[in-house]
Amino acid sequence: MYCNCMLVILLRNTCRFMAHNMVDLCWKLSVCFFCYQVVSGRVKEEAHYVAAVYEHESILSPNPTALTDRQSALELMGRNLDIYDQQVAAAARQGAQIIVFPEDGIHGFNFTRRSIYPYLDFVPHSGSVKWNPCREKYLFSDTEVLQRLSCMALKNKIFLVANLGTKQPCEHTDPHCPRDGRYQFNTNVVFDDSGTLVATYRKHNLYFEYAFDTPPEPDYKLFDTPFAGKFGMFTCFDILFFEPAVNLIRQYNVKQIVYPTAWMNQLPLLSAVEFQQAFATAFGVNILAANIHHPALGMTGSGIYTPVKSFIYHNMESYGGKLIVAEIPVISTDYQTNLERNERFRENVHHSCTTSTSTSGDDQVCFTEGQEAPGKVSEKGNEQSPPLFYAEMMYDNFTFVPVWAEKGELQVCANTLCCYLNYKRDVLTDELYALGVFDGLHTVNGIYYVQACALVKCGGLSFSTCGQEVTQATALIDFQLWGNMSTPYIFPLLLTSGITLDFADHMGWKNNHYFLSKNRTSNGLLTAALYGRWYEKD
Repeated sequence: MYCNCMLVILLRNTCRFMAHNMVDLCWKLSVCFFCYQVVSGRVKEEAHYVAAVYEHESILSPNPTALTDRQSALELMGRNLDIYDQQVAAAARQGAQIIVFPEDGIHGFNFTRRSIYPYLDFVPHSGSVKWNPCREKYLFSDTEVLQRLSCMALKNKIFLVANLGTKQPCEHTDPHCPRDGRYQFNTNVVFDDSGTLVATYRKHNLYFEYAFDTPPEPDYKLFDTPFAGKFGMFTCFDILFFEPAVNLIRQYNVKQIVYPTAWMNQLPLLSAVEFQQAFATAFGVNILAANIHHPALGMTGSGIYTPVKSFIYHNMESYGGKLIVAEIPVISTDYQTNLERNERFRENVHHSCTTSTSTSGDDQVCFTEGQEAPGKVSEKGNEQSPPLFYAEMMYDNFTFVPVWAEKGELQVCANTLCCYLNYKRDVLTDELYALGVFDGLHTVNGIYYVQACALVKCGGLSFSTCGQEVTQATALIDFQLWGNMSTPYIFPLLLTSGITLDFADHMGWKNNHYFLSKNRTSNGLLTAALYGRWYEKD
């Protein structure tokens, strides 16, 4: 199959994107899948596109709560837009067809409702008028930022996605209208390669953003491109919730996502690149994720993600922006996602041979001997079962068992969730690992229900360090991680030393348990987790 795919590539020149990635088996399998789609006519022959994201170190107001005037606000935003202009041109020179900029990249953050007002552009209601701000500058007032972005897209013949603050007047007859008579939204805007405004999205799940309003209803905003079909979009904190992120993908079968974010990393389960990749894998989508770059605030981590390959940037040491450009496959709308398999398997748990899922997307195998669902567990080499202990991780009270031995089988439970680990490591390093479980409502910096099974490296050798943020590890571990999850929305996390990503060998359902397996991580293991979101219990 692989050789046949290579022949197709040479003859039809439709899968050039895999030329630089011959060594990655999962990527090869994915390429074959896409080649098959091309040959069979299931997707357009041009089954790839070039995308760019820019992680921007924004120039911030020295006092965002102070009141200022429009001209002063435009001057500060203009300094950020000058950098955008340079990066759009650089991306276009590398063949990019679309570029995504981060949340808060133009105006910054930590404003009050009053202090942000001079920074807001007016944006007409999406779809109400066809408008090219670069060519029709005087159609609406207070649109200077939109005009500059539109001109960047037009000049470079590129689709451009940016985030800015916007305002819309409202009538007091509107029951949702704020007392000051206007809405203020955290807004993504999209311009096509002619500079025309083709979509706007207003952020739904605000993260302590007191300057902005939540839109009365979730936005489900799509835009069409000639190179990859339709794209969907949402912003930052939205990625953790059913509305609008999950519902957008489910309702409109979107396979390409643009994602501006201003994400503060939180290890071990919610590092930006870690969760962005897990989302792409879980939903079988491409994600173009642009984060802000402020290491002092824990903000870095951008990337271009497919379900089986990532091009990422995570840098907590240096300052300055980073442009990422990559060629990636267009995902067909009939590509079956892990989530769709999950839902089907949950409905068909009595099937005699439940299919597991490899990261290649279409490689399906039945369990072999030694891969059965967990039953009786013990830690081999220890006569006594390891002790249970409790530690805070991600502000939640996890129940842990230590992972002490060279190999073994462990179990830990909380509420309705039981997690199981079958593991082996060739060398016992001077590092403490633990298997943790949490099944409950997360209530700090957001309220949402989590089911999590996590194998994590602890910060030290004492139990109290388990759950701490760790960035370096040396242990190479073979493992199978299981959980009797109650939700099909499971995000597979696999993070390795230096905040690098790895991919599971297989994942899927067996006997009403979800599993993740890896023969050997590419670097020392930091986190391997099943991060389940039980949206109905939020």
